[in-house]
Amino acid sequence: MLTVTAHIPAAEVKSKPFSTLTLEADERRLRRKALRLPEGDDILIDFPTTITLANGDALQLEDGRFVGIKAASEPLYEITGRDRAHIVRLAWHIGNRHLPAQLEENRLFIRRDHVIREMLIGLGATVRDVEAPFSPEHGAYSHSHGADDHALLYRR
Repeated sequence: MLTVTAHIPAAEVKSKPFSTLTLEADERRLRRKALRLPEGDDILIDFPTTITLANGDALQLEDGRFVGIKAASEPLYEITGRDRAHIVRLAWHIGNRHLPAQLEENRLFIRRDHVIREMLIGLGATVRDVEAPFSPEHGAYSHSHGADDHALLYRR
């Protein structure tokens, strides 16, 4: 089993990966985990803190090779409202139910749930089924000492 020695953010990836892992949102948030590459090799991720791997990031292996990260498409709802204030209220209702949500300027994304869909429509939202990569926000207590997950760079 090869060990991952570094997480490289997408903006810093300079080398073409020899392999690519396609992972859903929950699978991209990790600290310690063994993963199997499509070619059959196993790799071990063992970071000091939890990180979120983004689409286009890379993992450097102990032998110097890179594994690319691709965000998998997931079944989601795209939620829009009448205006920004309405979207903020919709986001509050989603957050009040502790649902992971991807927040964008004019829309929200959540995993599909027919009960939540009906609630949102009842609140005046427009809800559309989409298949897309999901990058939800993480809670205020989901990482150590308030560090920004996207700024975490671990290198041995």
